Amino acid sequence: HVSQTCYSRGIAGLRYSQAPGPLHKRVQQGYTTGARSLASRSVTSLARTRVTPNALTAAGVTLCLAAAVLVPFEDRNHLLYYWLAAFVFVVGSVLDILDGALARAGGKSTPFGAFLDSTTDRVGEGAMLAAIGLVFARDGNDVAVVFTVVAVAGSFLVPYVRAKAEALGLRGDVGLGSRAERVVVITAGLVLGPWGVLQWAIYLLAATSWITVAQRVLHVRNQLLGGINGNE
Repeated sequence: HVSQTCYSRGIAGLRYSQAPGPLHKRVQQGYTTGARSLASRSVTSLARTRVTPNALTAAGVTLCLAAAVLVPFEDRNHLLYYWLAAFVFVVGSVLDILDGALARAGGKSTPFGAFLDSTTDRVGEGAMLAAIGLVFARDGNDVAVVFTVVAVAGSFLVPYVRAKAEALGLRGDVGLGSRAERVVVITAGLVLGPWGVLQWAIYLLAATSWITVAQRVLHVRNQLLGGINGNE
């Protein structure tokens, strides 16, 4: 996915061969590859400076936290604060793309950097979803609050399942809802928030997150069964 989630720097050298998949998978791979290529070109000059990937990671999570702080102020001006939060959140997420690209371009990948990157991804995303849940609670929308909690749990489990799979030497990067898709859904919900779309974006996020968890669990199971059968 476009951001370097789930130990991406530490496993940047891993590549898996696979046959062309469904259309959504080919589209996902297309924009992922394109985004990473664009990010790599954009940090070529930055790699020659003293700016470190960890500095970009810190800047990215700081902006995502700032975006989360802005969301509850939507009751003062829906359009202004939702759109401002969406803009700041996107900028923070872009910096999360650039930290991995900078690490690769400048040969600055470190185990701690990979750990910090995956951890701060959860912090920024969790803070944004918590802020959105606060808005729903304030409006008395209990159903949306429940789905926000479900979305948080699913969003955290998606990279966790991948990490556990890769710790076993297996692929765990399949599924509909990687962090790139989650950022798009959250941002779209904020942009359209003044017209009541935010809760529907959270419903979609919750569904796709848990579908992705199920897809990854089944994929790991199939790999393990395939390995057992192949050794018999």
